[in-house]
Amino acid sequence: MSRARQPPLVTGISPNEGISWTKVTIRGENLGTGPTDLIGLTICGHNCLLTAEWMSASKIVCRVGQAKNDKGDIIVTTKSGGKGTSTVSFKLLKPEKIGILDQSAVWVDEMNYYDMRTDRNKGIPPLSLRPANPLGIEIDKGRFPQKDLEALFPGMSADFTSENFSAAWYLIENHSTTSFDQLKMAVVNLKKQANKKNEGSLAYVKGGLSTFFEAQDALSAIHQKLEADGTEKVEGSMTQKLENVLNRASNTADTLFQEVLGRKDKADSTRNALNVLQRFKFLFNLPLNIERNIQKGDYDVVINDYEKAKSLFGKTEVQVFKKYYAEVETRIEALRELLLDKLLETPSTLHDQKRYIRYLSDLHAPGDPAWQCIGAQHQWILQLMHNCKESYVKEQKGKDVFFPMLDLDSDVRPSPIGHLSQTASLKRGSSFQSGRDDAWRYKAPQQVVFVEKLTKLVVSQLPNFWKLWISYVNGSLFSETAEKSGQMERSKKNARQRQNDFKKMIQEVMHSLVKLIRGALLPFSLREGESRQYGGWELKSELSGQWLTHVIQTVRLSSESLTALEIPNDMLQIIQDLILDLRVRCIIVTLQHTAEDIKRLAEKEDWVVDNEGLTSLPSQFEQCIIHSLQSLKTVLDCKPGEASVFQQQKIQEDVCQLSIGIMQVFIDCLEQLSTKPDGDIDTAHLSVDVSSPDLFGSIHEDSSLSSEQRLLIALSNCRYLERHTFLNIAEHFEKHGFQGVEKITQVSMESLKELDQRLFEMYIEFKADPIVGSLEPGIYAGYFDWKDCLVPAGVRNYLKEALVNIIAVHAEVFTISKDLVPRVMSRVVEAVSEELSRLMQCVSSFSKNGALQARLEICALRDTVAIYLTPESNSSFKQALEALPQLSSGTDKKLLEELLNKFKSSMHLQLTCFQASSSAMMKT
Repeated sequence: MSRARQPPLVTGISPNEGISWTKVTIRGENLGTGPTDLIGLTICGHNCLLTAEWMSASKIVCRVGQAKNDKGDIIVTTKSGGKGTSTVSFKLLKPEKIGILDQSAVWVDEMNYYDMRTDRNKGIPPLSLRPANPLGIEIDKGRFPQKDLEALFPGMSADFTSENFSAAWYLIENHSTTSFDQLKMAVVNLKKQANKKNEGSLAYVKGGLSTFFEAQDALSAIHQKLEADGTEKVEGSMTQKLENVLNRASNTADTLFQEVLGRKDKADSTRNALNVLQRFKFLFNLPLNIERNIQKGDYDVVINDYEKAKSLFGKTEVQVFKKYYAEVETRIEALRELLLDKLLETPSTLHDQKRYIRYLSDLHAPGDPAWQCIGAQHQWILQLMHNCKESYVKEQKGKDVFFPMLDLDSDVRPSPIGHLSQTASLKRGSSFQSGRDDAWRYKAPQQVVFVEKLTKLVVSQLPNFWKLWISYVNGSLFSETAEKSGQMERSKKNARQRQNDFKKMIQEVMHSLVKLIRGALLPFSLREGESRQYGGWELKSELSGQWLTHVIQTVRLSSESLTALEIPNDMLQIIQDLILDLRVRCIIVTLQHTAEDIKRLAEKEDWVVDNEGLTSLPSQFEQCIIHSLQSLKTVLDCKPGEASVFQQQKIQEDVCQLSIGIMQVFIDCLEQLSTKPDGDIDTAHLSVDVSSPDLFGSIHEDSSLSSEQRLLIALSNCRYLERHTFLNIAEHFEKHGFQGVEKITQVSMESLKELDQRLFEMYIEFKADPIVGSLEPGIYAGYFDWKDCLVPAGVRNYLKEALVNIIAVHAEVFTISKDLVPRVMSRVVEAVSEELSRLMQCVSSFSKNGALQARLEICALRDTVAIYLTPESNSSFKQALEALPQLSSGTDKKLLEELLNKFKSSMHLQLTCFQASSSAMMKT
């Protein structure tokens, strides 16, 4: 932790007195570590923080505010040191009011300055005025800091009256953003000002003209008077001299004023020419005005001027006018070409297209610009679609793209053709999958993004294309108020002639859209020649049903948008066919993926048994089917104009077979789990339902399941599937409109029953065969002979062992599923009774004691398992008893009864399981 800094200490201030807003420099120690560290500054009790400028830890510059106190301390507060102290003080002076006639020690600089606010010179005598704007162009003050300019031009000045004037400084400060053309005008203005100083004044010439003319007139009058008088007194020499003087004066006058008079004549001719130019200036200025208005984009003005010039000078015979009018026609022809280029330029808005078509129509452009624009727009849309495909194909080939499945829990409907590149939360389908999949996020496959981009492109461009055609048909391209009826009629006539051509254009766009989507999603539906043009995708793996559902929603929205344009249904039928194929493909792919998911359910079996003897496998299977069908709900539902996916018999059969296949896959999964060798089963995650009071078997003690226990669990699952799960699934199939549900249920039930019977026979074979096999060795153990035996003392051990084994089977079955006990026990009893009957019938003869012993054991076994007797076991016991000699005396019967009661009493505990469950078993 750093040590706190010392509080600020002010040791000096300069100046130490002054009026308000005086700039002062504060010096001291620990005045802060930076500008942000300075949080307070007061002088004479006034907060001066706003004007403070932190220079260093020992120097701060600020201005003194309007304080109430005349004298006070300088207190500096910082974050690091807190509030400081001061060893000096500052004295605040009151400003003195100076009257108009009062003397002041302030020197007023009378240097001329220019007030930019009022655009005039302020308070300066006329002799000291200087040009406020010597360049004669608009002043545009730049934002360059004065300090930077002073550093850039040391010792120089921007004042053009200064001896150290810098032209570069002046231009940077006053004309930093002035255009080059304006600077050239400024040069011309400077030259004009310089030439004015060199031109002499012609005032003396104008003032002396009258004198020269009077002298010439006087000489002429004298000469005429002398001739009229006819006097001969004047000497010839004088006359000659006078004439010479007059001639010289006349020559001098002619020489002197010849240039002036020539200028006068030239001025008169120029004035006449100017009058002509002024009168017809519209035509003479029109070429230049056309160029200027074209540059500005004022095409309406150009067209109006052209129509006016055409009406005035279109048929003129004056050469000058013809020359200028030809120049106008040249400029107009260039304008036609310019407007046509702009019309055919792409991309362009519908408003601009209509505007250019009207301009070209008003300029009487050759051909049909509107139809040319429609053709160009058509080709541009097609080119955009193919360029879109090529760009995504190249992008896909440049990188690996993972194709995940879309999150079914999220809304798979796209925004109105809105997102081209959307990140979605993806997981494979249902609640039976691991939770880690929920966190995985992948971006959409290239084909899906391409379809969204392609449909967005078509839906954004085709409306303007269609509206342009409608405007072309009804003639509104030329006049909204039917002012130009001739053009409208011609447009309607041309539209009627080209209606089939436009229909082919729309169909071509629709075919390209559909084939491009088919090439990306259904390449097998394209012909061989179309695969190159519309295909080219690397299909490493097919799109999942969830992504296909997303694509179907996108195409449906596009179809709805195009239908809203009132495009005829026959042109959009091809899109409906595409949607139907996508729906069928989505159903097939979803069912195929569902079968793959169900096949993997075997890996997720945890062998947790509930009170009913079921694992989670049947529930997972049902949830998987339901989730899959729910994901197809939007696909199976028919939108307006769509046909049912099951309208074709072949599709019904394919979907039916796939559904049967899904059921068969799960049945195979059950068989695989129940017959898998012990070493192949993962028991690391084995668990049981400890809340069940009926689970007392050895399944709790061992960490693995035996083959017989797996068979029992599989039989319990089969029983539940037959009575509940398959029926529920059939209801969901019917609810979602599947055809052939009865066939699906029937075939699945038959397959399930066959599996159940096979598993049951396997279990009976495992359990009954050892018991049956132990009877014969047990009967004849110790060289027992029916002909020669002692009086019976009770049931022999072999039968007790058999009963114990039967009880073990009962316990094992009861531990897994109470409902299976009657079925299993009945078959075990049938096997034992059948074997016992066979053994009795094989005995050639019985002694009296042997017959009594045999009857005792047969009756003991029959009475013990009486609740599980079936017609077959009853028949076996009857045949066994019939093979014995009948009891002849009452003593034997009494002994038999006593021995039976003794057996039942001694084995009461072991035989309780049969009696306790009798009522429940009989009900089952």
